[in-house]
Amino acid sequence: NSFVPSAKGRIYPHGVTASYGEMCYHDNSLVSASLEALIQHLVPTVDYYPDRSYVFTFLLSSRLFLHPYELMTRVCHLCVEQQRSGDALLDKIRFREVAPKLVQLLTEWTETFPYDFRDERMMRCLKDMTHHVARGDEVSYSWRAMQQMTQRLIKRLSALGQYEEAVAALNTVAMERPASLKSKQASGQRSDVMSVCEDAFILAQQLTHIELDRLSFIGPEEFIQTFAMKDPLENHKGFFRKRKTSNLEAYINWFNRLSYLVATEICMPVKKKHRARIIEFFIDVAQECFNIGNFNSLMAIITGMNMSPVSRLKKTWSKVNTDKFEILEHQMDPSSNFSNYRTALRGATQRSETAHSSQEKIVIPFFSLLIKDIYFLNEGCASRLPNGHINFEKLWELAKQVSEFLVWRQVICPFDRDRRVLQYLVTTPVFSEDELHLASYESEGPENNMEKDSRRSLRSSLLHRENRS
Repeated sequence: NSFVPSAKGRIYPHGVTASYGEMCYHDNSLVSASLEALIQHLVPTVDYYPDRSYVFTFLLSSRLFLHPYELMTRVCHLCVEQQRSGDALLDKIRFREVAPKLVQLLTEWTETFPYDFRDERMMRCLKDMTHHVARGDEVSYSWRAMQQMTQRLIKRLSALGQYEEAVAALNTVAMERPASLKSKQASGQRSDVMSVCEDAFILAQQLTHIELDRLSFIGPEEFIQTFAMKDPLENHKGFFRKRKTSNLEAYINWFNRLSYLVATEICMPVKKKHRARIIEFFIDVAQECFNIGNFNSLMAIITGMNMSPVSRLKKTWSKVNTDKFEILEHQMDPSSNFSNYRTALRGATQRSETAHSSQEKIVIPFFSLLIKDIYFLNEGCASRLPNGHINFEKLWELAKQVSEFLVWRQVICPFDRDRRVLQYLVTTPVFSEDELHLASYESEGPENNMEKDSRRSLRSSLLHRENRS
């Protein structure tokens, strides 16, 4: 029996360990290898094509060790060089034989990690390979496949550009300030969420649309690039400054916006019974989100309702039946590392896997926790082993987490879109933290000297800000 330290520092008392050159396997599973060997393992030959799970895993996490452009250059170079024999005609025949497999690899790359190709050097490399394939045989299947692949890639990148512009435009509209707080008494003139949509199920459906729209534009590599920032990759600032993790960040910003929208809607009304009705409405929306499998909107609503400007409204809360809210809070309770939520997520995932309808397929995870899990997985074990090899067990684990997200991301939202409700959710202005606190004090006056001091300083600082603008 052999003993092999694993990614997490465990010891294997059983099983078979084998090394092939620079690659180490345990029970036929790759556990570690040198970077050079991993790159070589990605390169197709006439009679070899890498396993698809390996392709995804290495393309995903290789960016922890080298830039995607460097990897693509080396893979293409090795693929061409391996066919060289010194005889030009033979070289052409041999390259023609390997070309379909190279095209297959590049297709998997462009379809799973299209955002890598926002780097013009990646597009140049792709163009060079198209020319190389064309030299082998211009009317070949491989050349046509390269052309179609490039067209699909350009279409995807164009859609991404339009999405990013649309989000930026929506954010600009949403940044406009709400009616000045000094006119809170007249805030009845402002639309509130229930004047736009008073059906909790429909609002939960529209939130699910926004969640799935924004999820669909997050590239799997964004999870890994969150840590790659700290690596020597900083040398390639151009690529990462341009690409970084903008869609992932935009999605987290949406969660924050929804939390602040909930708090704004509750603190805005003048009358206590109206505030209580809004609270009860959002509890119903949260319940519907839970039923749908939209855990991200659910958590954003709970977060908004637990903000101190909302939670301090004791007279308002006394008018609310909180039984349902307490059950939902229990489901999302952070204790024991969110064990209740993780159980519910597993249930939703199992339902999704056996689903007969699109609605049953929906799983939208509490996103900040997913990122935290991936972050701790990365931080919790070394990327390289003491012998300099890359710890491939860790890369398998990262790929497992991210590939689950990819399954959730591709679900098409089955609900009808309500343009008016969607527009309201993404553009209606929300209060800042200071404005929320002041609105809360306007609703239910300060209860002690500390709150009185807080209200006084908030009034003067917001007045000062208004005068300056």
